[in-house]
Amino acid sequence: MLTVDYNRLGVDRGERLLDLGCGGGRHAYQALRLGARVVALDAGQGEVRQVRATLAAMAVAGEVGEDDEAGVVQGDALALPFPDEAFDRVIAAEVLEHIPDDTSAIAELARVLKKGGTMAVTVPRLGPEAVNWALSEEYHDVPGGHVRIYRRSTLVSRLRRAGLRLTGSHHAHALHSPYWWLRCLVGPSRDDHALVRAYHKVLVWDITSSPAVTRVAERVLNPLLGKSLVVYLEKPA
Repeated sequence: MLTVDYNRLGVDRGERLLDLGCGGGRHAYQALRLGARVVALDAGQGEVRQVRATLAAMAVAGEVGEDDEAGVVQGDALALPFPDEAFDRVIAAEVLEHIPDDTSAIAELARVLKKGGTMAVTVPRLGPEAVNWALSEEYHDVPGGHVRIYRRSTLVSRLRRAGLRLTGSHHAHALHSPYWWLRCLVGPSRDDHALVRAYHKVLVWDITSSPAVTRVAERVLNPLLGKSLVVYLEKPA
């Protein structure tokens, strides 16, 4: 399930791409399939192990070629272990809302992006996220949880102050907003709740099969209910 539109980001074969806060690695895998030279970075040791294992499995399955490059690094978003202007493209998907000092993290992202390079940043959208916080304190008040809710203007302002230029934006994952409202209503840890399990099956069906009915529904509902705000930026030459 991708949040970033790679056509808007503009990924070409051979370019270096950083996936900051890679989590399970979904954006890193797609960039690798497109021929990018990928570095996936996360603070969590478990996430790093998982992505390494998946990349190894992709190589065995022939999903990536011998010349494709991918590395996985455990690191700190506030002190990225890369030189200035190391990457042509940068992705930070659902990361900044977890970082107390997001201004420093944004400065690091801008530092490692080449002049003329592009970046995609995604965060939970204000409206759907505010509903989650109102319904459940447990949703966000956990170790490593969300520390803020972004207004679009606040996020864009902080990115611009780091020297980045906004080139576009959109919303994504409308079908996921009601799912999380339901989870917050019954309790975020209640994976066994019948309604939660039923809705989860619908989302898995959507992700694995991409049926027309859910694709159309999401396109129509994204402007209203999209769970994620996605902004695209460029570092001026």
